[in-house]
Amino acid sequence: MAVRAVNSCSMFRSAACPPLVSFKIQCCYYHFRSLQLRRKSNLGFRLPACRSERQFLNRSGSQSCSVHSLVDSVMQELVAIRKRLRVFAKVKVSSGELLEDKLENQVLQKGLLLEFKKDSDRVLLAVAQRPDGKKNWMVYDQKGVSCSIKPQQVTFIVPGVEKFDHKDISNFLQKAEDNLDPALLEFAWVELLEKNKSVTPEELAEMIFGSAEPLESYCAHLLLSKDEIYFSVQATNGSRSIYAPRPTVQVEELLRRKLAKEAAEKEFQEFLQLLKSAKAMPAQAKPLKSSWMAEEKLRHKIESLEAYAIDACKDNDQKKTAGMILKELGLARTASSALNLLIDIEYFPVHVNLDILKFNIRTDHSEDVTSAAESLLADSSDPDELNRKDLTHLKVYAIDVDEADELDDAVSAMRLQDGRIKVYIHVADPTKYIEPGSLLDKDAMKRGTSVFLPTATYPMFPEKLAMEGMSLRQGEVCNAVTVSVVLHSDGSIAEYSVDNSIIKPTYMLTYESATELLHLNLEEEAELKILSEAAALRLQWRLQQGAIDTATLETRIKVANPEDPEPIINLYVEDQADPAMRLVSEMMILCGEAIATYGSFNNLALPYRGQPQSNIDVSAFAHLPEGPVRSSAIVKIMRAAAIDFRKPVRHGVLGLPGYVQFTSPIRRYMDLLAHYQVKACLRGESPPFSAGQLEGMASIVNMQTRIARRLSNTSLRYWIIEFLRRQPKERQYRALVLRFIKDRTAALLLVEVGLQATAWVSVGAQIGDEVEVKVEEAHPRDDIIYLKEVVR
Repeated sequence: MAVRAVNSCSMFRSAACPPLVSFKIQCCYYHFRSLQLRRKSNLGFRLPACRSERQFLNRSGSQSCSVHSLVDSVMQELVAIRKRLRVFAKVKVSSGELLEDKLENQVLQKGLLLEFKKDSDRVLLAVAQRPDGKKNWMVYDQKGVSCSIKPQQVTFIVPGVEKFDHKDISNFLQKAEDNLDPALLEFAWVELLEKNKSVTPEELAEMIFGSAEPLESYCAHLLLSKDEIYFSVQATNGSRSIYAPRPTVQVEELLRRKLAKEAAEKEFQEFLQLLKSAKAMPAQAKPLKSSWMAEEKLRHKIESLEAYAIDACKDNDQKKTAGMILKELGLARTASSALNLLIDIEYFPVHVNLDILKFNIRTDHSEDVTSAAESLLADSSDPDELNRKDLTHLKVYAIDVDEADELDDAVSAMRLQDGRIKVYIHVADPTKYIEPGSLLDKDAMKRGTSVFLPTATYPMFPEKLAMEGMSLRQGEVCNAVTVSVVLHSDGSIAEYSVDNSIIKPTYMLTYESATELLHLNLEEEAELKILSEAAALRLQWRLQQGAIDTATLETRIKVANPEDPEPIINLYVEDQADPAMRLVSEMMILCGEAIATYGSFNNLALPYRGQPQSNIDVSAFAHLPEGPVRSSAIVKIMRAAAIDFRKPVRHGVLGLPGYVQFTSPIRRYMDLLAHYQVKACLRGESPPFSAGQLEGMASIVNMQTRIARRLSNTSLRYWIIEFLRRQPKERQYRALVLRFIKDRTAALLLVEVGLQATAWVSVGAQIGDEVEVKVEEAHPRDDIIYLKEVVR
């Protein structure tokens, strides 16, 4: 066996040894390393143990002597060699070489092997061919491509090479990469740090390889230029650089960072594998959504993807994390890619409502709020018990959609002896349970409104309290605030009163069943007929006062099982001019007028709603068919509504001198505020809020209400388009031409589904005409629907 020592690094080599670096470090390597690092124990390096005797003997080719005797003899020789080399190194380093001498740049010549920076990400080897202009050079790179480079692009000129063939670059590069071992830098760093000396690539090659030949020098350059731990660039001149060992503390910190980065990368790759596995699993075997949230390391990444999917990243870290995940999976870095990925692993259902996430809609109530609601239900006390008017003798109709959970209002009517009609609008009285400023009140104000979607309802109050305590219930005695109105023969208000009451709802009717009863004209339901008569009088009176009839088609959808990929969709289209819908809407408008009058008389601060009327000449639209077409044209030019909190303002569209929304205090917080004010007045107390306070609260509530309305509209449109997507391609739909947008492109209303869309219509079709269309494409997620007219 031969032993060669090079600048304090020793390697074992025998005739049968593999190449230098592939064999490199055996027991003496580790022994020498431990000697060098013993003085630097605070770095915390872990030293692997020596190989077993059999492994070492098999590698060295000598199985006839013991490992211990071999190591002892080698170490004795090493000690002597190290003494000689220390003297040699000391003389060499202190020989007076100047920094400038080491940085002397080599002039480019034909045949030189050089490394250059192709772009910000790529560094290539090339052979210089010929000058290209005054400064540039033509080179052949390792890929066989000829190109012109600038001198400042050259990062290293391999020393000792004069006429290199570019065809040998790949072989040279492969040999260099085969001999790279960053661990060798650690030994050089320890030695150079102890002497506080810098080093060039050639000097490093001499230290760790025992030679400064071209291959070894380039290997040393690669180790130094790619190193991020042990060395930093001390000085540079063109393609020449000198490197200095970093301080121990800095190396320690960089190693910690490196380990943390490697751990994070490992964690990242494990997460990617989890995603790939989840995607490949059958539907019934995919992990539950909760499993992705169980560990912090998973939760952070899945939440980053979720935020990316809804364009709501909280910071750059979330955006970067999601982008890296998508890139590694070969997906486009887009919100739709993140969404589809989350759907593929069933973290999201196929029909996930992203707006609920985007707008941070609260879909449940906190434990504190729920607990407070249950405590209120257990307390049966009523502060207005002694002042409630008993109206349980009245026949009370509660009319709403069939899926309504919260019943806020009901109506009654009778004909007085003088022939006039007296109507009663009974409104649920949640103030029995809720006080201004209470926990439940504050929570309701933050929500602003109940949210009604095709897939779910998210109530303003906890469901049990709203359903069992506040809501009107058939056949049960319920607390209410009753607005009673006697009408003149022309439909105007003759008398009114506002009272705390108790009622006993007789019927819970859907609009469809109420309309059917009206058509049957049953004698035993004379009260319902009187209500319909009152509604007709009121509509006629309002129109005379300048009201604008904007009745149109209204679509309702209920999705029975929204978590399924193909849920059941129940779609209903209702005409707002339907007798039962007219009856209810007119009674609610009448209640709003009466409350505004009551508020004005008592000088109450209330949310008085008004809508300025810009002198709309309804007769200008008389040529359009009544219903959706005319209503659509009028609505396009109407001005936005406004609220005054001090006095009533005219509501031009309703044709009223004043109007206050009062009939949905379980569903709308602004209605609840009106109840607080009116109830205080009924008790003879000062109202809890001034006009200024109401205005401040309204600004918060109205923002939430707008969000809820937008959420409801977009969700409804999504499910209508999804409904259309599933229909047979050959199905035809009736469509009303509402208006022309450009040339023959028209805004259409699909009568069977109540959806507005655009399509090209043939020459001759006019506004108000009915055409037939087919659905060419429907993409609910992108809110895209393409219609094509059926030309006969």
